[in-house]
Amino acid sequence: MLSFDQNKLLIASHNEGKISEFRELLNFSDLCIVSSKELGLIEPIEDGNTFEANALIKAKSGCELSGLTTLSDDSGLEVDALGGDPGIYSARWAGPDKDFDYAMKEVNRLLEEKKIAEEKRTARFICALCLYRTNGDYLFFVGKVEGKIVWPPRGNYGFGYDAIFKPDDRFETFGELTSTEKHSWSREKIGLSHRARAFDKFVKFLINTEN
Repeated sequence: MLSFDQNKLLIASHNEGKISEFRELLNFSDLCIVSSKELGLIEPIEDGNTFEANALIKAKSGCELSGLTTLSDDSGLEVDALGGDPGIYSARWAGPDKDFDYAMKEVNRLLEEKKIAEEKRTARFICALCLYRTNGDYLFFVGKVEGKIVWPPRGNYGFGYDAIFKPDDRFETFGELTSTEKHSWSREKIGLSHRARAFDKFVKFLINTEN
């Protein structure tokens, strides 16, 4: 099992929703989970052009500022008919006030403008995790969930674009699925979300890695 400084893992995020999801995913371990928000760490400029690049920026910054092994996440929604947008700019589409109601309306407005039929509104959620160690080593773990954009939004669970994303083979949107269904993890069952799938790869790495 990979060793951790002070038995702590830093989650390089100021997003309460993501921090909460990681705490839930990591509830099987005895690690002490802390976040960049809790430690008052500055948020680095995310100027990478891929999810992996931005995850690395956040993980490296968090590790260097805290002195702790750090796990970061960069995730977003790719809509095929919009050329992959909002993609790495998913959070920025919501503006400084993180108004995802506006961001979801903007996705729908652009699809309507392009006259994209409902069955062709294919999209995916992508999550890239980066584990950055104090010796400078780092690894990526990527998870994806394919689905479609629906309108109007459905459900009050989750955050971000969850209410307009319906994963393939499910009737419910991510906004209608509980946190347990989306983000839980066990050896027997993996949650439906992109973050849970990336996290499963991360845990398998931990289990199979020697100190």
